Parts: sequence; structure tokens; C-alpha cells
Amino acid sequence: MKTVLVTGAGGYIGSILVPKLLKKGYKVKAVDRYFFGEDKLPRDDNLILIKEDTRRLKEEVFANVDYVIDLVAISNDPSGEAFKEVTYQINHISRVRTANIAKKMGVKRYILPSSCSIYGFQDKKVNENSKTNPLTVYAVANERAERGVLPLADENFCVTVIRQATVFGYSPRMRFDLAINGMTYGAYKNKKLPLMRDGNQYRPMVHVQDTTDVMCLLLEVNENKINGEIFNVGGNNLNYKIKDLGEIIAKVVSDIVGEKVEIEWYGDPDHRSYYVDFSKIRDVLGWEPKWDAKKGAIEIVEKLQSGELEKNTQTITLQWYQELIKWHKIIKNCEKYGGILEI
Repeated sequence: MKTVLVTGAGGYIGSILVPKLLKKGYKVKAVDRYFFGEDKLPRDDNLILIKEDTRRLKEEVFANVDYVIDLVAISNDPSGEAFKEVTYQINHISRVRTANIAKKMGVKRYILPSSCSIYGFQDKKVNENSKTNPLTVYAVANERAERGVLPLADENFCVTVIRQATVFGYSPRMRFDLAINGMTYGAYKNKKLPLMRDGNQYRPMVHVQDTTDVMCLLLEVNENKINGEIFNVGGNNLNYKIKDLGEIIAKVVSDIVGEKVEIEWYGDPDHRSYYVDFSKIRDVLGWEPKWDAKKGAIEIVEKLQSGELEKNTQTITLQWYQELIKWHKIIKNCEKYGGILEI
């Protein structure tokens, strides 16, 4: 039985990935601060929860670990801009540090989930060999992490980078601050869908089930195909114009709830756009996504209708970080002798 160490295991992607790994027969060491709670992961004899900050991980955590999937990150652009130095520390420095420790401790494979956001905005189709143009702290930190881990690859240490398109879909640690998820919720809740003009800008998308399938695949394929390689993760048919995406989501919600959803245009035309080529992962690994925007929107609406899913502060990453910081200060000021009322 192989052991996989997953950082950021309690997050949006991690809470989908970890159960898949367990189902496939892996032991999992799930490293996280668990800001969003430990209840997002199942209880399993082959799961070890490690509540630790990746900036402080010790070598012994990597003992008997075969593979590392380094998901940890301060997620999304708003959080990156609000916590710039922390984002560089976690998304860049801690992940390079983790890769170095993993190599030292005899780990066989290391996977870095990066982001297509490092392409920035381009006027032509981009692939893994295209010049990058990171425009935000989040994107810059991802690019620096890539540059830090790829040179570690050798015959004994397989390193693979995946540049994920914008992720969407249901997760136990749900996020409504992602494009398709947020648009679907807004259309469902308000029967209105605000879109920035003129809607011709492209965005690539990938479902959380699909990108976690890729991570599992990378643990199994011949390392000669993936060592030292970068793969864009998504599908060529999942490069959506914003206006087309809006129309898909509006129709899905309208059809399910039986009430017309209106698209409302606002702002000046947004010319920022990037169109990503996902041919490499298809040609080299034979992988293509199973989910599209329509299927993902249906999934979210059905879970909203059933009551299994709701929007709250925890589902907006930056708001939850800010809430934790606020209460940390309050509790720190009130606490005495290890408690509040009970001491």
C-alpha cells in the first residue's frame, strides 16, 4: 500500500481528492491547518490528519511517503492581494521547501498543482511552451513555485506540474468565489446574472472531479511520460466565451426552476482574455475531461435545491480568512487561563 502526502488536504480540491485516493487503496497523510474544519474529510483507518502549517513541516512527516501532491495555497486573486507576503510564503516558498524535503526523504513523485492564471492575458492560443504573463500575486507565486520545483526532477525524483484551468463544481469545502459556481448561485438565487461587457473574453474551465482524476492518474502512469513536464489541465472544448458561459448557466437554471434568468451587462468592455491549448495532456496521457459547464451547473443547482449546499461565509475564501482573523483577535483579548468562561 503506497502512501500519499497531500498538503491543503481540507480545501476545495483536497476534500475531493483525498476520498478518491483512499478509495483507490492509498494511505493518505492529510496536511492542513483545517481553517474550514476537519469534517470535510471522511474518517478512515488509512487516513492520518496532520494539523500543521506547511511552512513548518518537519522531515519526519515525510517518512515512508511515496508521493506528494502539494495542493496548499492561499487561493484566488482577492486573497492573494489581501495577504501578499503570506501568499508568497505559502504558495511559493513553502511548496519549494516541501519538494526539497520530499526529495531528501526518498519520496518518488511530487506533483505541483499550479494554475493557467500564470498565462495572464494573451491575444493568441497558449500552450505549455508559451511565454507566461502572471499579473497577480497568486499567479506570480505559482510561477515561482514551478521554477523552484522543476529543476529538482531526476531519475529518482519525478516532478510534474499541472496548470489547472479555473476550477468549478461541487465540493464538501464549497467555494462560491469561483466563476461558474458563483454565476450559478447568483442565477439561482436572484434570477439575474450580471456579466461584464462585452462577453467575448475567453476563460478556460475544469471541473474539480476532472482535475483530481488527473492527480490520481499522475501517480500511476509511467514516470518517463511526466517527469519534469508541465501539463495544462482542462479541455479544448472548455475554453468558454463569458457570454456563452452566461447563456449556458442561465438556461440550466431557467429550465430547472421554471423561471427565466435575465443576463444583465455592466461595465466597460473587458478585453482581458486567454485561450489555452489542452492538447498535450490528451496526446501524452490519453486524458480528456468528463465534465462541462452545463453538467457542473446542473450539479450545483440540484444540491442547492436539496438543501445539501448553501452559501455562507465559509464558501467565500477571503471573507472566511477575514472572519477567522477578526475572531482570533477577539478571543486572544478575552481568553484567560486557557478559556473564556470555563477556565
